[in-house]
Amino acid sequence: MKLTLRSLGSALLAATALISNVSAQDAAPSAKELAKSLAAGIQDGSSVVRLKLETPSKTVLQLQIKSRRTSANTELVYQVLWPKERKGEGFLLKKPGSRATTGTLLVLPNTLKNLTASELKDGIFGSDLSYEDLVENFYAWDDQAIIGTEVVDRVPCQVLESKPGGRQSPYSKVQSWIDVKRMVPLRVDKYGSSGKLERRVLTTRVAKDDNGRQIPAGFSVQGADLGSPTVIDGSSSKHDAKLTDADFEPTAIGDLK
Repeated sequence: MKLTLRSLGSALLAATALISNVSAQDAAPSAKELAKSLAAGIQDGSSVVRLKLETPSKTVLQLQIKSRRTSANTELVYQVLWPKERKGEGFLLKKPGSRATTGTLLVLPNTLKNLTASELKDGIFGSDLSYEDLVENFYAWDDQAIIGTEVVDRVPCQVLESKPGGRQSPYSKVQSWIDVKRMVPLRVDKYGSSGKLERRVLTTRVAKDDNGRQIPAGFSVQGADLGSPTVIDGSSSKHDAKLTDADFEPTAIGDLK
């Protein structure tokens, strides 16, 4: 078959269009695909993490976090490692699927207190990060939409809007600025039932975890007034940790073994 200049040009244009279309799809996944990938990153099984938390009042805590996260259940134990006078202080949170969160707080030296629904909206250890923030996986909500694109810290991001639909949540919507290349949220804005901004989370550092995934390793969290932030800096993570049901009982909160 004789290949004319015109047919060659048409073939090149078709190939270019195909390549451009594939590249566009790779660079811009659908809202459902984006949310599914992010949700799976959160539902990462058993892990033990250590981090530093600094509250707006400049209280500094070293924390250990034990977690088991799946699509069906989330269990977390936060424990204070330092300072010495607060060692063992902590709390347990459980969220079965889309059902309401339950929590237990250990008040030193040995008093266990169940957290009420209202208290679960409070900040942990006097910070701007609430108990509910720790267990809620809004990327697993059914209502997901890409509402635009924007550059954050010189990184092009897809803006993903998540709404709870029929799920229980203290938030009416959450907007996330996603670095699609690394699949990392660089900014997250959470809005209350009144439609007003309640919390803003900024990723300040991205690093690889022990599984080689790019993850947010440092955060800045601000309340509705966008005042002095809570600063969180992760120091280590270990997945596939050998955790049992006993690690997520109220009596295990103060146990630092």
